[in-house]
Amino acid sequence: MRIRNQATSCLIMALGLLLAIAMPSAQAEAITLHEAKQQGLVGEQSNGYLGIVHPPVSPEVRKLVNEINRKRRARYHSIARKTGSTLEQVEALAGKKAIEKTAPGLFVRLPSGRWIRKR
Repeated sequence: MRIRNQATSCLIMALGLLLAIAMPSAQAEAITLHEAKQQGLVGEQSNGYLGIVHPPVSPEVRKLVNEINRKRRARYHSIARKTGSTLEQVEALAGKKAIEKTAPGLFVRLPSGRWIRKR
């Protein structure tokens, strides 16, 4: 009986190891902001936040956008407090700068709401 339990334990460990090797990690599958922009999935907006160019997108892309926008909003709040500006002023300036820095060929959203590839 003991040999059977040991064999079962070894088999379970081997299967676990095989699955760990065969299954890509979440880290390896995660899309980067650069990749999402290059693929035309997301772009910069005049309000200082990322936007999704062509919904629907994968949950992974949506999570990336939400996380970056959450961090940006916190940073904009901090800047607004330090400078005595409003959040809206900081967002607008950040959006203007982000669009200026966007490389040609990537998407930006016009104030009208239309997405275009930057020239």
